[in-house]
Amino acid sequence: MFDWLTRARSAARHRTLAAGRPRERDVNAGEYHLLYKYLRDRHANRVVLTFGEIEDLLGFSLPEPARAQGSWWRGAVAVGLRSSQTNAWALAGRTATVNLIARSVVFERVVSSENV
Repeated sequence: MFDWLTRARSAARHRTLAAGRPRERDVNAGEYHLLYKYLRDRHANRVVLTFGEIEDLLGFSLPEPARAQGSWWRGAVAVGLRSSQTNAWALAGRTATVNLIARSVVFERVVSSENV
């Protein structure tokens, strides 16, 4: 009786996957996976989170380097490697700009040339 609903959900899921959104099992955000999911599901182009809000999302405290070093938020991108925290926002299509004094991070959507 509800076969149409099952088919509609399946078709919608297929369109979402075909659109390039990484499947859950394909995401390598490690322990920062919940941050990835949160950022992925936000429609806003800019998301501002305090360190406390990020910790609430993750369920654990950020490491000390996250509070003291801007480089922690950049990961090792310069040498072509990304840490699991950097993967969290990169896989969600975001960049991260930290404000250590305000203890907050601005995650901005990466705009591809296809969308312009």
